[in-house]
Amino acid sequence: MKRFVAIWLSVLLFSTAFAVGGGEETKPQWADSLRSVHRYTEAVKQRTIFKNQSEAKRLLQEAIEADSAFAPAYFELSAYHLADNPEEALRYARRAYRLDSANKWYHRQYGQTLLYLQRYDEALPVFRSLLDREKDPDLYRILAALYEQAGQPFSAIIVLDSAEVNFGRIPLLSRLKRQLLMATQQTDRAILEAEKLVAEEPYEVEHRVLLAELFAITKQDSLARLHFDRALEIDSTSLSALMALSDYYNARQDYPAMLTVNRRLFAHPEMTKEQKIRQFSLFTTDRSFYRDNYFQINDLASLLAILYPTDPKIVELYANHLIASGELEQALAYYKSHLNDTPPQEEYFLTVIDIESYLERHDSVQLYVKRALDLFPERVELHMAEGNVLYRQNRHAAAIRAYKNSLSYATTDSLRSVIWGQIGDVYHSQSEGEERPSRAKKWAQQSYRAYEKALSFNTDNVLVLNNWAYFLSLEGRDLERALEMAQRVVELTDNNPTYMDTYAWVLFKMGRLEEARKIQQRAVALDGQKSLELLVHYGDILNAEGKRFMAETYWKRALEKGYDKAQIEQRLATPAPEKSKKPAETPTEKP
Repeated sequence: MKRFVAIWLSVLLFSTAFAVGGGEETKPQWADSLRSVHRYTEAVKQRTIFKNQSEAKRLLQEAIEADSAFAPAYFELSAYHLADNPEEALRYARRAYRLDSANKWYHRQYGQTLLYLQRYDEALPVFRSLLDREKDPDLYRILAALYEQAGQPFSAIIVLDSAEVNFGRIPLLSRLKRQLLMATQQTDRAILEAEKLVAEEPYEVEHRVLLAELFAITKQDSLARLHFDRALEIDSTSLSALMALSDYYNARQDYPAMLTVNRRLFAHPEMTKEQKIRQFSLFTTDRSFYRDNYFQINDLASLLAILYPTDPKIVELYANHLIASGELEQALAYYKSHLNDTPPQEEYFLTVIDIESYLERHDSVQLYVKRALDLFPERVELHMAEGNVLYRQNRHAAAIRAYKNSLSYATTDSLRSVIWGQIGDVYHSQSEGEERPSRAKKWAQQSYRAYEKALSFNTDNVLVLNNWAYFLSLEGRDLERALEMAQRVVELTDNNPTYMDTYAWVLFKMGRLEEARKIQQRAVALDGQKSLELLVHYGDILNAEGKRFMAETYWKRALEKGYDKAQIEQRLATPAPEKSKKPAETPTEKP
């Protein structure tokens, strides 16, 4: 309520303004000083005719110098200074009022300047005395708000009751009165006020809704629903009534009924698309709510897709809904149906490519990458996608060419770092598949050069640091550098099991077994024993420490979950090493 009053007082200040004149008000009595009158008249001319504000201010100051009791000049200067120096404006307004306290314009301006400065305690007696001499609905409104601000809501209600006696029922004052009645726990009076409104205008929807909301607040649900129903009988398309009814059912946690009302809201032409998207997002935030009310939420999503068939935001919303529902193929088909939209949307193509890549349909990915590049030849993500599909097809040379081609479209160092990191990964994959040692060594060297290039653009490229550290640990060389990179990755990320595994594996290769075991144990726990590679690595570290029984437990667990049988059998057949700082060579490789 305090916030409402403060905002309302600020708005009111500008709506009542600082205008001089109007109505049948008697003009101010000017001071008997020809020089001051002349300066004042010239100032008004400069302000209104020639729009010369600075000259007008100068002339008003001269008028005051000629006659320090010339109230009209103070009055005008108060309005001039309100924006740039409110305290000075207040000084002028107070001086004008004290010089001529009988002038209602001076009186009002003094009070309104106090409101502008939010000096509500000082404004209260000023407006109280102003109301004694002038009966104006705005003054009742201001005084009631000031009483409420001062923590005197009952006095505010008395003021509003007085206004109703003098002017009859005024909607704005009635609304403020109801808020005060509810704030002071006078719910019966608030309901009575609303019932009077309904009796006076029985076919006014807003009055019915108001009464329904008051009954809802007082837990009189049958009466609340009765008046909601009456409101919708009067106007079944009333947006305010439907929104209020939706809020009512939501507060009662009657979600099926709430979603039924929202079906009508989503079909309503006056509810904006942005409002519908925002509301739908609220329904899909909570997973359990989404699951429990799936069919109704699905109906809302389908309705939006029908109402806005080509709107990109709605296309994304509906596709995301399908994906969240587990209907990946249906989402893919939906996106594909929009690839011919005008104008074409890059994001649709990128999403189709991502889904097809996830489904490992490499030929299809290649097809859509080509279509997309024809439409968006400078889009770097598409050139990278082309490299990705070639990489998955083990067409290493072609993939590297595609990635290097994408560099010419990269606009940031961060993106260049990512691309060089991918080039490094391809070279390393090529080295692993090469049977000739000399060629394998060449590709590995190319890989590390690419990683070096990637880090020159972004020293904290996590993927590059992690992969390079792990590959060095497999080769058993530059382990200090590998450790430095792996440690940096762990610092940059938040408990990522894969990165912790790399860090532990480097420590393992360095013979720092106890440190490696502790980190790997935490990685396995955080991963929930999902990664088979992490289980095998943990077994390897335990085995190197001489904890053979526990090592075999983790190896067998990995085997049960589908790890390569030959590798596990090789480990089981190999005698346990003597406890030492040097780990035994293992055939494990990171995918």
